[in-house]
Amino acid sequence: MLEGRQVVTDFKNKNVLITGAASGIGKMMARKMAGLGANLFLWDLNEQGLSELRAELQQAEGSAYSYVCDIADNQAVRQTAKLLLNEHRHIDILINNAGIVTGKLLQEATDEEIELTFKVNALALFWVTRAFLPQMIERNSGHIVTIASAGGIVGTSRLVDYSATKHAAVGFNESLRFEFKRQKLNIKTTVVCPFYIHTGMFSGVKTRLPFLMPILTPEYAVKRIVNAIRKNRPRLVMPRMVMASYPMRLLPTAVFDAIIGLLGINSTMDKFTGRQKEAALDEKVSI
Repeated sequence: MLEGRQVVTDFKNKNVLITGAASGIGKMMARKMAGLGANLFLWDLNEQGLSELRAELQQAEGSAYSYVCDIADNQAVRQTAKLLLNEHRHIDILINNAGIVTGKLLQEATDEEIELTFKVNALALFWVTRAFLPQMIERNSGHIVTIASAGGIVGTSRLVDYSATKHAAVGFNESLRFEFKRQKLNIKTTVVCPFYIHTGMFSGVKTRLPFLMPILTPEYAVKRIVNAIRKNRPRLVMPRMVMASYPMRLLPTAVFDAIIGLLGINSTMDKFTGRQKEAALDEKVSI
């Protein structure tokens, strides 16, 4: 049996923290895991969305706590994590889900937009994980989940800043996994690399070959993600066709680029509209 899949996690009474939980797949994961008995800790900037989700989960007799936190701010992360740990002692499963996208050509994106993309999609992985890692090490138990993207495996036009941060997320997860192995720590890691998920954040994206590279429904994506965490899978890539990009990189660059063009991957963002800036920053949904 493959390493990392021997033990199936029971979510009942596990403390699960989800960043970007007020909407999108973060919200759906919270609902799913609450239904499996987990104690949910919800982080987001959207105070109203957090309050509504917390009330919904509690009304369904779930255990849920919400914390307004700007994960792009290291100091805010430290303070919020300290408050949470003082009140609830530890986190069993940390799901780094929050993410944003500009969907612009490099020369069109502002300095502020690029910087924010890196803060939320890449640096926040470090700030949030470092805030909870000491107690995981002390307990020699934990699970860190990184919601990355297929854009962290193959770059795409109009996603230069986004893809760069998601490549960073993939590297973050891989290096962290090796660190834990080197230290002989019983802390698991899972990286999730989905193709586009059909949320408002990615309105307008198209796929040329939907039978090979379908735009994923949120329900399907959440089901696969939660199941991967439950089975302690080190990596989840969906759809499976994305996995073909790994051996394809052994080909000459010109051939690789031609195949990516033939699959239509490099033109998926051509008709991207997304949401208004304010809504996008609040939603914080990853692909």
